[in-house]
Amino acid sequence: MNLVELTEFLVKSVSKNPDMVSVKEFKNDEETVIEVLVDSEDISAIIGKNGVIINAIRNIVNLAAYNKQENSVKINIESF
Repeated sequence: MNLVELTEFLVKSVSKNPDMVSVKEFKNDEETVIEVLVDSEDISAIIGKNGVIINAIRNIVNLAAYNKQENSVKINIESF
């Protein structure tokens, strides 16, 4: 499972509308940026109280990147 699939799985697991989740990856020399688009109703569930859920997702994905000896990962969450 690559980092995009892992991120998509984790976000869809928390989301109320998993069919509305879109995940895209952008790479450069220093880091990998993963853009996550979710329904506006799901943004509060994905972020969680005080950012606890999104920070956990970021930690899991960064640990997976570290284990695969890849660049650091930055996850951006947007709603539509």
